[in-house]
Amino acid sequence: MSGLVVDPDRCVGAGHCARLMPQVFDQEPETGVVVWLGGQVSGASDDVVREVVALCPSGALRRPPAS
Repeated sequence: MSGLVVDPDRCVGAGHCARLMPQVFDQEPETGVVVWLGGQVSGASDDVVREVVALCPSGALRRPPAS
């Protein structure tokens, strides 16, 4: 897995990313908007990354386009 694209402007604060990958994501306390903690997505299993992307209701998390 090559990584994720994170777009906080699209985030609606559902929190699935922070729940499934707390080593990589958190949420702003007041707004619930996704916060990238600087962790490495590449160390996560492909299944977990796919689940995080699929559960994001706003599309704030997505896989980068293939090169």
